[in-house]
Amino acid sequence: MQDPRLKKFAQVLVHYSCKIKKGQLVEIVSGIPAVPLVKEIYVEVLKAGAHPFSRIVVEDLEELFYKHANAEQLKFVSPINRYKVEKIDAMIALRSPSNTRGLSGSDPKKQALTRKSNHAIMDRFSKRSAEGKLAWVATQYPTNAAAQDANMSLTEYENFVYTACMIDQKNPVAAWQKMSKYNQRLIKYLKRKKTIRLIAPDTDLSFNVRGRKWINCNGEFNFPDGEVFTAPVEDSVTGKIRFTFPAVYSGREVEDVRLEFKKGKVVKATAAKGQPFLHAMIDMDKGARHVGEVAIGTNFGIKQFTRNILYDEKIGGTYHMALGNSYPESGGKNRSALHWDMICDLRKNGAMYADGELFFKNGKFVK
Repeated sequence: MQDPRLKKFAQVLVHYSCKIKKGQLVEIVSGIPAVPLVKEIYVEVLKAGAHPFSRIVVEDLEELFYKHANAEQLKFVSPINRYKVEKIDAMIALRSPSNTRGLSGSDPKKQALTRKSNHAIMDRFSKRSAEGKLAWVATQYPTNAAAQDANMSLTEYENFVYTACMIDQKNPVAAWQKMSKYNQRLIKYLKRKKTIRLIAPDTDLSFNVRGRKWINCNGEFNFPDGEVFTAPVEDSVTGKIRFTFPAVYSGREVEDVRLEFKKGKVVKATAAKGQPFLHAMIDMDKGARHVGEVAIGTNFGIKQFTRNILYDEKIGGTYHMALGNSYPESGGKNRSALHWDMICDLRKNGAMYADGELFFKNGKFVK
């Protein structure tokens, strides 16, 4: 029997997150396990009068690509992808891993080369999104692999997902609108500030956000959502930070990441596990050692680390930052093929200051 929550899930993604309109071209990207949700989304897009098409991804192909592709193939940029990024009006992406560690044995240098070669497409996608010409949303379909990463049964993980996405509520849209108002109150406070300082165990980091825009993340792009973010002035990040949770990227888990910054650039990077991979990623290109995003998690329905950045970066009371590419809508100018989010938990012995004024303590806003 199909989970009745899927229909509700699809309705929110199509009509609230992407606001699909008549005549639009809508791509639905998914792995095989998420086909039941793809069908529900497909129907909702049709009901909206738009034109859906689907791309079902075979998960193992990426591993085979990095194993067998030569240098020319690793750097190849598909003309189909170049064409598509200019033509689609919306994209709904469903992550549905059957193996979250499928790329653990892949050569990180090959991964970096492919990402760097395809950066122009990623950059164009971001620019069209910032201009309001391309709507998109990324979400997670519950699978056994994701449940195992979160140390949950599949049933427990399904309930976790639908709670985090507020699909379990009578009116999910009203719940997301309530979060949006909360986020906007934080932005009203932060937009007048210049210097942000973060204090936590083994962490003392500061950066300048003057002239940058704080963005309200309320379920219109990531789903679930729940954060406010901006981009720091590129040469302003100074100090050190220790990330509380493992940093997961491309199927690799890097533990106890510690970074030191001078004039906006990572000058020292260590990890208790996965340090060679960390170094390979931040040496990907010129922008990879700079910070593209700084953010505060505001989804208090997410309380635990699950090894899935879509959820983990939204944990209410946490701070996260991304090395690499900035989102143009925030005013950030850093460009990179990398965008790697890492999380620092502030719920115990953590604080944030804005222009010297305490506004966040132990995971709670005090203003």
